[in-house]
Amino acid sequence: MKELHCWDVDVQKAIEIQETLRDQLILEKTFSQIKTIGGADVSYSDGDHLLGMILVFSYPDLKLLDSSSAYGKVPFRYIPGLLAFREGPILIKAFQKLTTKPNVMIFEGQGIAHPRGFGMASHLGLWLDTPSIGCTKTPLVATEITVGTSKGHFQPILMEGIEVGAIVRTKTNVKPVFVSPGDKIDLSTSIEIILETCWDVRMPEPLRRADYVSRQLLRGA
Repeated sequence: MKELHCWDVDVQKAIEIQETLRDQLILEKTFSQIKTIGGADVSYSDGDHLLGMILVFSYPDLKLLDSSSAYGKVPFRYIPGLLAFREGPILIKAFQKLTTKPNVMIFEGQGIAHPRGFGMASHLGLWLDTPSIGCTKTPLVATEITVGTSKGHFQPILMEGIEVGAIVRTKTNVKPVFVSPGDKIDLSTSIEIILETCWDVRMPEPLRRADYVSRQLLRGA
């Protein structure tokens, strides 16, 4: 794990941090095999608190191996493109509690398909020194959706003519998701992993189950 900066910053400093750190990303596959994969989710209470949840599964059969959570106050207001400063600190706390570390993490946020090329999946992948993928239901980069309707179809997301992600159909005739590499992984491997972990649902199973568990825990927090 790399402590890259202080999280208690204003908006301008947060943007500067993103622009400085993005050059450290490795957008290549840095592993030969995956034995464990993690999914992260953050749920919010009615007040100013949030709960970060990480589940770790065996891969590719997705049997639950480990889980951890952390509860705290919301540290940063919601600003599109700066989600890591809102949800990153609580997910890092949860990650530190794991006894089984994942070989790859999936975050419900952007990787490099981000206005500054440094979304939450990239930010936390770099911080946790773990290959990471961003997978979300909504894009931050404007793209006309022309992807085919069958599971497995995808189309590139381009920024200034460069491929930064893909619109991926994970279930036939269901809205696609937006996938981009975070750190230490390439786009084709990111798409492959997302498709392999979507079990007849739109979102990858590690994210879907982390979302469910975080909501259940928050009710009792």
